[in-house]
Amino acid sequence: MKKQKIKFLIIYDLFLLFIFFFTISNTQSFAALFDNTPELVSVLNSAFEEIEGWLLSLATPAAAVAVGVGVFMKKFSFGDEERIRIAKKLIRGSLFSYGFILAINLILSAIKSLIS
Repeated sequence: MKKQKIKFLIIYDLFLLFIFFFTISNTQSFAALFDNTPELVSVLNSAFEEIEGWLLSLATPAAAVAVGVGVFMKKFSFGDEERIRIAKKLIRGSLFSYGFILAINLILSAIKSLIS
């Protein structure tokens, strides 16, 4: 019951966030009221880009190693059902996490468009 409630709340929050982004995109942002880009916005943009670069440079090899370990664990399980299950879970989890890290670029682009 709790898992269903948490899943519903996550989907509901994402839906509201989606609607919020589309309603805000049609209006003028606060930063557009200034003649030039404020220094704080420039600092935030550069910080977001630097964090994104670090995350991608660390996540790519980590995801490759995790998928490789999962594949080898599955290959050399010799029919052990528990190891096969753990290997599948490892591969699925690492690919999902890497996909989420790649989606950070979209999230940061949305934040940048809102503040600039």
